[in-house]
Amino acid sequence: MSQGNEVKAGVVESANFQPEATSKGASLWRGFRFDRVELAGSFGDLGTLLPIVVGMILINKLSPTTVFLSFGLFYLITGFYYRLPIPVQPLKAVGAIAIAFPNQITESVIGASGVIFGALLLLFALTGFVDKLAKIFTQPVVRGIQLALGLVFLRKGIALIVGKSLFLSGTVGKYPDANINLILGAVVFAIVLLLLDNKKVPAAIAAVGIGIIAGFALGGLGDQKLSIGPTKISLMSFSLHDLWIAFIMLILPQIPLTIGNACVGTADLCSTLYPKDPLLAKTSAGKFALTMGLANLPVGFFGAVPMCHGTGGLAAHYRFGARTGGAPLMIGAALVILALVFGEAGLTFLTLLPNSVLGVLLIFAGLELCPLIRSLKTNEEYFVALLISGISLAVPNMAWAFGIGIVVDLFIRKAGIKI
Repeated sequence: MSQGNEVKAGVVESANFQPEATSKGASLWRGFRFDRVELAGSFGDLGTLLPIVVGMILINKLSPTTVFLSFGLFYLITGFYYRLPIPVQPLKAVGAIAIAFPNQITESVIGASGVIFGALLLLFALTGFVDKLAKIFTQPVVRGIQLALGLVFLRKGIALIVGKSLFLSGTVGKYPDANINLILGAVVFAIVLLLLDNKKVPAAIAAVGIGIIAGFALGGLGDQKLSIGPTKISLMSFSLHDLWIAFIMLILPQIPLTIGNACVGTADLCSTLYPKDPLLAKTSAGKFALTMGLANLPVGFFGAVPMCHGTGGLAAHYRFGARTGGAPLMIGAALVILALVFGEAGLTFLTLLPNSVLGVLLIFAGLELCPLIRSLKTNEEYFVALLISGISLAVPNMAWAFGIGIVVDLFIRKAGIKI
């Protein structure tokens, strides 16, 4: 993949405009890009965002307006502040556990988890504790996390393509017994591969466009609602039981993943993709913890899905053409409009995207992350990174892989072990 060569060489296409964004007296919009390639890049992370978010809305009975408005506003703030294609993603551990145990993880528990998560990250950021935690995430550990996420994305993407279910909503469609999902996935994969470096017809726009058209044609609407206007937004009240369940079941498994991937990993990938860029002064682990804390603390009181940044999302946006803060601004504006204008209809519109199309987006996001391991130099570093990725594929909670990897990495370095 040509992109991997760019990263390896430390060369970033179209990044030469970035220093303008920080010059004195610069225009508010200077340094942003709003062309079709940037727009395509803004769609790059839908394969990560939609399965978790739509799943939680449908299964955990969350308000579509609350959820999409929170993501849209956080994307807008992120784009303006960082001026880079920093992603906004749902917390993966929280999402997976919430979808798996909907009887225990209610709307109020999910809201409580956002409040607790936001408060903890603010505490970590303002005390500088997150920077101390970041020191235990050495480059082999970070590369192991990135490789693990890349492989998880590949596995999930392939599963979405080969699975029988065509739509996230559970709608059967017109041809329930045909291998439409697999056929559509193969076609879209080939189209994305052909258009990957095409500036006139960006790959992600083509994939999303083909997916929506195919969704209509295959009966993806089903009997879903098409009501216009926002859905109900409610202020949450939390019991002590809600807070306890949120902390034990959702936050404890999530925090190591957040520190390793959303804070340290995202900062590391920014420096890899944008070497020597003055905007990197903002992309520290502590700053990422701060913005996540500021975003999650208030929206948790309204029952929103807890949000984070992430290595995979940054790789996905970048892979499909995003280079500036224009991408998060565009996808953020689209999500705000979706939340306030379309409501249930907006959710229905998004569920028209077949699983196979989301799977293709996930596969290419994973393929962007995996080659980063090539920056490691010694057998010991490779050992740690591969150990983390291997354990991540074998156990359901990735935090175990990170913890074991950190301990093994420390032991190898202190003992001076050679492999």
